Amino acid sequence: QVQLVESGGGLVQPGGSLRLSCAASGSIFSIAEMAWYRQAPGKQRELVATITGSSSTHYADSVKGRFTISRDGAPNTVYLQMNSLKPEDTAVYYCKSVLKATTTPFLRDYWGRGTQVTVSS
Repeated sequence: QVQLVESGGGLVQPGGSLRLSCAASGSIFSIAEMAWYRQAPGKQRELVATITGSSSTHYADSVKGRFTISRDGAPNTVYLQMNSLKPEDTAVYYCKSVLKATTTPFLRDYWGRGTQVTVSS
């Protein structure tokens, strides 16, 4: 069984910063990619950033230059450093990992339960 647990969300003023973490645990054989998505009230879930096993990154245009995704910390953990936050960044942020578990012969997606980020004065 594989679990993804996000942390680091909260309330921050416009222009402020937050750092989200997502730790994957369980019967993990290998991780191909980790990503952050977000979903604002009344909107569809959207991709924020991705990072591959070789540390190649991709960002949504709306967060380029403000957010940084990384995997340079604890094993099987991905981070999202969010700077210059705007009210429109308010959303539930979800972590996703594309990985191969020890119990399956193929890659599949695993999702965390999300962490709330609210940007407001």
